[in-house]
Formats: sequence, C-alpha cells, structure tokens
Amino acid sequence: MAGSSVDKYSAGEQGLGYIYQPRFALLQLLQLPESTSILIEKDDDLDFLSNDGVKTLASLKHKAIGDRLSDLSTDFWKSVRIWLARYVRDDRSESNLRFFLFTTGAVSETSFLRHFIPNPRGSGAPISLSTLAEDVLAKTKSTLITAIAQEFHELKDAERDDFLSRITIFDSGPRIIDVPMIIKDQHMRSIRRENREAVFERLEGWWNDTVVNLLSGTRTEAVYGYEISDKLSAISEEYKSDNLPITFRGKAPAGEIDAENDPRLFVAQLREIGIASNRIRNAILDYYRAFEQRSAWARENLLVSGEMEEYEDRLVDEWSRYKDVVFEDIDEGSADAILMEAGKALYRWADLESGNISTLRIRERVTEPYVLRGGFHILANSRPLPRVYWHPRFLSRVGELLGASE
Repeated sequence: MAGSSVDKYSAGEQGLGYIYQPRFALLQLLQLPESTSILIEKDDDLDFLSNDGVKTLASLKHKAIGDRLSDLSTDFWKSVRIWLARYVRDDRSESNLRFFLFTTGAVSETSFLRHFIPNPRGSGAPISLSTLAEDVLAKTKSTLITAIAQEFHELKDAERDDFLSRITIFDSGPRIIDVPMIIKDQHMRSIRRENREAVFERLEGWWNDTVVNLLSGTRTEAVYGYEISDKLSAISEEYKSDNLPITFRGKAPAGEIDAENDPRLFVAQLREIGIASNRIRNAILDYYRAFEQRSAWARENLLVSGEMEEYEDRLVDEWSRYKDVVFEDIDEGSADAILMEAGKALYRWADLESGNISTLRIRERVTEPYVLRGGFHILANSRPLPRVYWHPRFLSRVGELLGASE
C-alpha cells in the first residue's frame, strides 16, 4: 500500500487554527485569575486584561505535528509586526502591554527565539535580545521580514530592548484535540467522571455562542473569567444526585405544529374535552421537550435503574387520586357537557396545578414545568392503553380514538 501524503493545498491546519482560537481561550480563562477579562480578534488573536491593568496581546499558532520555529519563522515575525504597531500606538515604553506567542510547534534549540521561552533552555549568561534580533534580521532575504525589520529599526535602542523584553513564547503547547481533556482533568475534578464529557460539551457550546456574540458585535464588553466559573458551576449543579440537566427548554420540533390534525393519542384526548388549539400546541411542545429530555438523560446514563418507571408510577397514582375527586359526582346519566367539564378540570390540574406538588418531581431540584407536564402527555399517549386520560368516558371509546390515531 502506498504511503499517505499530505495535500500541499490542504487548508486543514488553517481551519483548525480558527477553531483552536475559542477553545484555547476557554482553557486560558479557566487557568488565569477570575478577574482576568478577554476580547477576541481585537488587537490580536486574544487580548487579556488583568486586574492590575496589564494588557496581554496573544497570538495563537496551531501548527502541523513536528513543526519548528527558527530564527526567521514568519509566524514569529508576523506577530512582531502586529505587536510593534500596538506598542507604538500605546506610547511605546510607557505602554502597559506584553506580548505572548502560543504555538503547538517547538522552538528550535539553535534559534535565538529560545531566549523568549520562560526559563530558556541553555540560555547561559544574560544577552542582549536586540543585538540577537539585529543579527538575525540582517540575514533575511524575505521581503516581508525586511519590511518588519524597517519598522523595528524605527524604535530607539532602549525601546527595542524594552519591546523585546515584553515578548514571551510558549512553545509545544496543547493541540486542539488535547484541550478538552486538560479542561476536564484540571478544572472538573469536583464533577463525577462519568458526567465530565457532558458538562464540557455544554460549557463549550455556551462559550462558542459567547464568542460568536463577541465577533459579531452583539456583545461589546469583554468576557471575565468569573463568568466561565459561574457557568461551569451552574451546569455542574445539574448533575448532582438530586438534580438532572435541563437542555430542551425553549426547543421545538422540526416542522410545523398542527394542533388541529396531529393524530397522536394524547392530542386526540385533548380534542375530546374541547381544549383550544393554542393550549394543544403547548401540550405538543411539552410532550416533545419531555420525550427528548428523557432520551438525553438515557444517552448520558444519568438515570438510576428503574427511576423513570417509578416516577411514572407516582404521576399515575397522583392523577388517579385527583381523578377520583373530580369524577366523584358523575354517574351514567351525566350529560356530555358535564363530562367534558370534568375532563377539563382534571386536565387543568395536570397542566397548571400539579407542578406545585414537590413529590411529583422526578428529583428534588428538577422543577422545569415541561418535565412534569410532558410526563402526563407521555402517559396519555402510551399503548395499548393510555395510563392517564381526561374524559370520564374515555376508556369506553378508546377503540374509536385509537383507530382515529392510526
């Protein structure tokens, strides 16, 4: 079999670089003090502002495996051009700026760039960074780097040393596929291991929405580290033993909701007692959200064995008790109008009042209304016979209704 080759026109690494930016920013905010704020694509890839007023401009480089930075690597010098412009703009040596280059590549052991690494390897005696930079720039034949050298030479000698002293290179950084595991291992230790993947996915989903709002201008203020901490805490709370995550609030099924013609049994039951179309539409939404939420809990293995069955038994028991009260004065001769009104009263309890009964929650802190309301509709839709119903004569004409719902 022929060896695989990399398409020289592939934009894979460039594409990864765009995705890497928000994911790496999330990791950094989790690692930095909560008072740190961040903007994306403002003065650089990432702008960090610390509580003491120091502003860090960070360039990110997600490179191919094995990539190395050498003296004349354009990744470094392109970042220098950006930083020079900001340094001059912000009053040079009087500025509060520092400059970081985060790269997945490694700095070559023989490159002068190793002096920008924290605790540089084999740095030896103190050395003038500006002198080293001058020597490197004198060797370039690159039009791009020559233009950057001209801008660098416009600084005074002391300013060159000051500018270069503000630069730090963090090489051999985590690749995009490594970041989630770092976040889960280092920042989610208080969360049960089996739930960390789900918590991370929800945190990153929220974070990506926040980044879109920043880039689109919907949000203009910086994001603070404490916002990440608060969101992570709020999500993780939903995975405690007395709670469950609520992820379908506000969601709707694909396509139009047809309250008039929906053939499902729980909808037919509501039409039987004369419930208005707008309320039937709400019932369809509750059914959809509750059904999908249960499926999500099952996929994430969040439910204890038999927990859902026990929960449904509690709903049926409470419904049966209230049914007996509402239907107590109904007899064989009761008019259809009375039967419908009784059915409406029973449904009104399930729809609006049962949520006040704490014992009907699947878990103590799960108070989202659609879980309970949708639970009743799921029971009203079960086959071969629904476990709950609203019209007092429903069971006597269930065959007719089931035929209509086929």
